[in-house]
Order: sequence, then C-alpha cells, then structure tokens
Amino acid sequence: MTDLHAHLRSRLLDAIAGLGVERTAAESCVRLEPPKNRDHGDVALPAFQVAKLAGKAPPALAAELASRVTADDVVESATAAGPFVNFRFRRTALARAVLGAIQSGAAPYGKAAPNGQVVCIDFSSPNIAKPFHIGHMRSTTIGNALCRIHRHVGATVHGINHLGDWGMPFAKMMTAYMRWGNEQELHAQPMRYMFELYKRYGREVKENPGLDAEAAKHFQALESGADNVERRMWQLLRDESLKAFQGPYTRLGVTFDHITGESFFEDKMAGAMQRVTASGVLEQSEGASVVWLKELGIKEPCILQKSDGTTLYHTRDLAAAFYRETTFHPTRILYVVGAEQKLHFDQLKGVLTKMKEPIAAAVEHVPFGLVLSKTDDGKWEKFASRSGNAVFLDEILDEAVAKVRGVIREKNPDLLGADQVAEQVGVSAIVFNDLKNSRIKDVKFDWDSMLQFEGETGPYVQYACARLSSILRKAEAPVPAVAAIDLELLADAERVLLTMMDFGTAVQKAAEQSEPSHVTGHTIALAGEIHSYLREHYVVGQEPRIRDARLVLVDAARSLLATGLGLLGITAPDRM
Repeated sequence: MTDLHAHLRSRLLDAIAGLGVERTAAESCVRLEPPKNRDHGDVALPAFQVAKLAGKAPPALAAELASRVTADDVVESATAAGPFVNFRFRRTALARAVLGAIQSGAAPYGKAAPNGQVVCIDFSSPNIAKPFHIGHMRSTTIGNALCRIHRHVGATVHGINHLGDWGMPFAKMMTAYMRWGNEQELHAQPMRYMFELYKRYGREVKENPGLDAEAAKHFQALESGADNVERRMWQLLRDESLKAFQGPYTRLGVTFDHITGESFFEDKMAGAMQRVTASGVLEQSEGASVVWLKELGIKEPCILQKSDGTTLYHTRDLAAAFYRETTFHPTRILYVVGAEQKLHFDQLKGVLTKMKEPIAAAVEHVPFGLVLSKTDDGKWEKFASRSGNAVFLDEILDEAVAKVRGVIREKNPDLLGADQVAEQVGVSAIVFNDLKNSRIKDVKFDWDSMLQFEGETGPYVQYACARLSSILRKAEAPVPAVAAIDLELLADAERVLLTMMDFGTAVQKAAEQSEPSHVTGHTIALAGEIHSYLREHYVVGQEPRIRDARLVLVDAARSLLATGLGLLGITAPDRM
C-alpha cells in the first residue's frame, strides 16, 4: 500500500536535490495541497519557497520540477502552471492507496504515530457559581475538537479546564450567598439559584457601594489560606458548580485531562511573583506591582498584584504557565478564549517574552467570535434571552432535541431509538453550526438553518452516515478487502476518492492553525460527493463484482465521515 503524498514528496525531494538544493533544507518547503481547481490536477506544489532556495523564479522552478518528476506506477503526470506544479495520480493507484489506508486505519485516516509535540489546550473554563451559558459553548466545542484533532495527528495532549474559581467575581458571589443564600435552595437548583443571587448583588451594589469593599475583604480572607468561613463557602459553591457543569459536558461529549482552576495555583503565585521579580522586569505603580510592555507595542501595563496585595488573572495565568512548563514540557499552550481577551493574552505572552522565558514561544491565544441571535426586527445581536439575561446551555440543547424529535415524528415515526437519535442530532447540530466556519467569525444561531437535513449542516452529514449504513445493511454481503476488488470499476468515483485523499491535509491544517472548520468543511465536501455518486451508481442489486467494489467505497466513506465527525465531537448515527 503506497502513501500517495509520501511517494510524491520523495520524488520531489529527489528532483529538488538534483537542482543543487540540500534535501534537508527543502523538506519543510514541500507542502502538497489540493489545487483550487481540481481540473488542473489532484494535488499541487506551490513552488515559491523551493524557488527561493534554488535562487530561481517560481515559474521557472515549477517548469523544471515538472520535467524532472516523470510518470511512474503512481504518478500519471506533472504539469507546471505558473508558480505551481500540478500532479495527477493513476486512478487505480489512487483507489488502492486511499481505500486501503482507510480500511486498515492507517494514518492520516487513522491516528498517526507520536509526533513529539506536547500540546496543552486551556478551554471551556467557566466561572464557578455562574450559569454554563451559550457563550461558554464556543470555547468548549472548539477546545474539545482541537484536543481530538491534535491526538489524531500524534501529539500528546493535555486538555485543561482552568475554572474561574478565584478572584473578585467569585468573592462577589460568595458575599451574595453569605448575605442572602439558602443552602436548601442551592442544592435544589444550584446554577440558577447562584445566578439569581449574583444578579441580586449587581442590583444591591448600586444602592450600597460598600458591598464591593465587603467582597474585597472576603477575598483577602480567602487568599490568606486559613481554614475560615470563606474557605468553606468557596468549597461548597465550587462543588455544587462542578456537579452542575457535568450535565452539559456529558451531552457535548467533552472530557478533560485536568480540571485545575485558578484556585489550584493559590500556593504557586508567590513563586511566580518571585520569578518575575528576579527577572528585573517588575515595577511599582501607585502601589501596584506591574510590568510595562511598551517596547512590545502594548501600551497598557500588566498588573500582577494590586496595592492591597491580592492577585489578578495575570498572576494566576503566569503561575499556570510556569507549572505547565515544568509538569508537561509543552511545545504549544493553546488558550481557547474569546477575541475580546486579546489584550490579556498579549500581555501574558509579553511578560514572559520580556522575562526571556522560553515558554513564551509556546503561548498561543486561540480567539473566537460571538454567538449571535436574530432579534424580532431581524437584526443579529449577541445571544441573549428575551429578558436580556444569559441563556443556560442545557435549555438550548433541550430545545434542539425537541425540534429534531418533532421532525422524526413527522418523517420517520417508526424509527428505532428515536429519543437517542434526537439527542445525537439535536446536540450535534448546534456543535456543527459552531464549528463549520472560521472560529474568529461570529456564529449565527438560526434554528431553521442549523437543523436542516440539506446544506452545510450537522444533520446533513449525519444523514450521509446513516444512509451509507443503510446501504451496507441492505447489501447483505460482507465488505471485501481492497485487494479482492477490481479497482478499475471505481474509475468513475475519482471525485469521491480525491475528496477522501484531502482528509489528511484538512486535519493537519486544523491542527497547525487551531481551526476545526477545516475538518468540518471536509465532512461537508465528502458527504456531498458520496451523495452525488450514489445518485447514479447503485450498490444493492448490482452484479457481485460491481457491488463489491462499491461496497468498499461506501464503507470507506462511512468510516471517514464518522472519523471526521468524531474529531469534532459529533456522533455518527447508523439510523435517522
């Protein structure tokens, strides 16, 4: 079984070496990708970087490479088009390589061998004692997908839920509970009850500004480390919140390797501050300890300790970075946090850079846009309930599932396991809608479009999986090994096969760019291609040779769609 890209890369590196370029220098420059127009070829090499190494103009270099990569039993042709070299594979080689690798679970269709990377992914991170709302969903779904994607390409991954369980916001919640709380009501509906208390604090502080001073004293008592009423209150509210958060996490298929939270670094902040002080970058400003970053183009100072001695988010994030460096030795630390926190992470990376800490190079902010909903007058605004309050995510998931259950009752009332399918499709529709476009874009939360069984939606891709599963059941024949079929019979499936071949590139880009939409886009493309193919190429009822060849194709498409959806945290139902 030949890896098409590996074979072509080897041929190209030999050709480039023949031009006098060091092979090791050229290796990182040979990046094969699908051409924008598939009529031009199956895969393309942009020749810009190689041309720079060779000291030639890209079009001239492309023409020379095309002449040097002659046809063999895998490569059918190489053609220069300006600064690009387009390659076409022999169709039997294409079918054998792609279908064989999918059937055997070889990379990139199956999990790759360890690649030496260690990736820490800081995601979800809701605040204790506050509702898990629609806004938390983006960090959770993007981070979950990135954990799965990086594991697939061979990285060691540490998925971290850095809970917001410290600081003044929590102190305000604690103050509200200590003034007006009722433990019986807390246990009955913890998140909703705490949310109402927090809102009450917001109302009361307008009339009684002294509440903030009271909260600050409670936070000082909490940070003292003593076994006091604040510490016991913190533990109670944290425990109740964690139990409540597990509901949405279970429904979204999200797990974490580490749930630490800001409080975990309570005893590590002094060491972090000592390390900053020893580096010589810390200054005093109006009684606070700060690091100025003007030379890095950041005007606002990074405050690490307030005048009253209490810490801030930056202090805890620095302590977390040092802890992760020592514990995990990461090559990348991805912070999946909204775009509005850009300054915070610029400052974090800036302080580490100014300290000349090597871990600074690993820090990456992975920003994302807002979730928008349509108002009654047709405008798109930040998602909120009609009362303007935060919307609990479990309410949104329940509504999606109810809507899908209604569709099932109308279109397939006898469906086995209808409730389970409704849960899978409803929840997945929301996740897919969140991940299908570039993460930096705002997500439009539109029930009508995201629950459609046609177009670029989760239900559309899931339906493709269910349809393929149905064909495999109805064929009433085992799926043969790739070596046992006549590959010439799949010459008319080249568009499906080429789309399958693109899977590895899509996943690699998703990992490198922290962009799950590359995988989402691939599932949409593959679902579309296999649907189109099956409109004219039947499987059930065909003569055995044709049936068997198409069964292998259908089984591979089903497997690869399930893999792609799985990387997004989405299930692939067998029936819909």
